[in-house]
Amino acid sequence: MRDLVLLLLLAYPVIQGLRHPWIGVLGWTWVSIMNPHALSWNLKNLPVAAAMAGSTLLGLLLTKDRRNFFVTRETAVLMMFMLWMCITLPFSFFLDESMPLWNRVMKIDLMILVAMVVLHSKRQMMALTWVLVASLAFYGIKGGIFTLATGGSYRVWGPEGTYIEGNNEVALAFVIVIPLMRFLQMQIQHKWGRRGLGLAMVLMSLAALGSQSRGALLAIAAMTLVMWWRGKSNKFVSAFVFLIVGAALVVFMPDSWTERMSTIKTYEQDGSAMGRINAWWMAWNLAKHHFFGGGFMIYTPSMFSMYAPDPLDVHAAHSIYFMVLGEHGFVGLFLFLLLWVLVWLSAGRLRREGASRPATQWLSDLGSMCQVSLAGYAVGGAFLSLSYYDLPYNVLVLVVLGRRWMERKAWEEEAAEAEKAVRQKAGKAAALNGAMN
Repeated sequence: MRDLVLLLLLAYPVIQGLRHPWIGVLGWTWVSIMNPHALSWNLKNLPVAAAMAGSTLLGLLLTKDRRNFFVTRETAVLMMFMLWMCITLPFSFFLDESMPLWNRVMKIDLMILVAMVVLHSKRQMMALTWVLVASLAFYGIKGGIFTLATGGSYRVWGPEGTYIEGNNEVALAFVIVIPLMRFLQMQIQHKWGRRGLGLAMVLMSLAALGSQSRGALLAIAAMTLVMWWRGKSNKFVSAFVFLIVGAALVVFMPDSWTERMSTIKTYEQDGSAMGRINAWWMAWNLAKHHFFGGGFMIYTPSMFSMYAPDPLDVHAAHSIYFMVLGEHGFVGLFLFLLLWVLVWLSAGRLRREGASRPATQWLSDLGSMCQVSLAGYAVGGAFLSLSYYDLPYNVLVLVVLGRRWMERKAWEEEAAEAEKAVRQKAGKAAALNGAMN
């Protein structure tokens, strides 16, 4: 029965994507972020993502819906980064092994670009935000309840076969999406809806802590600090609330969690931390010797034997920055950093300019919370390998579309004011002519 329900739910956006590509984009985002078919017994091997993408791209050609083909500084840099990854691919040390991941990254980035073509209205942006939040809230709320039930004695893990399968990765995904949940809470007027989202945020924070990820703890700290700074309520009161909730969550966790988190201060004595630093040096040395980087899938004993200080300690990059550096060189890292700096600046502009008019206040809230998400990604990502994960790129989509919506709204208001002025001028001229006659 569960498989039948899931099949019907998955079939709807595939079919609707042919007529309305924006629905196909939402379906793709749902499948890409949540991987719902993995929860079934018989659907996990179906090419659901390919079906979503195929119907959306075909619908993009056939639809009569509005489409916006435009280029912003963010989309231009994203396309340059995609092009650079295509240029570095032939120079990969392990080309055959790199092809599947390159193919996956290109699909993700292509659908991000498609999303910015077919999504344009406030309703569609809110729908995308709800899909992102709901997709991860399913795992976050469940993980929070699991942490409560077990007293935090066991780790929270992500869905198998996804970018966020690991405990570290799923925790960072929760950290990124919690501010988007806060944004939705700020838009809801219903009292119980706001309370429900508040409870969900607490449970997701508890799930992030229950992952026992030290990088996630730092990301939560960064997210909380920026959220407090960007908050509209009394700074003293909100700081008190954050401290009380944070202290309660930390006190709840077992001694084993506290001992693990305390190793952040003594990372020199921790094998896992030193292994990450060894991998960072490997990526740095590799990029210095190879202009195009080493390509995807470079975390092998042979590469560490050539470029790592400790050739026997083989680790994944465990950093979005060193991952891009090692795989695509300094040019790739520059484009990657430039992309997120531009998104941060655009989100800040949304926050400032959106607050100037009641009609765009929701955009101010969106820009503010997107900056909180980006802060969590920037800090947590320094210790996790999520350079190509969809979720941050969907934050990019929300920021870019939000700016376009605000600019269009400003243009419409200016056009309306100009038309009103012309009418008033024409009316005065007619009245003057009537008086003269």
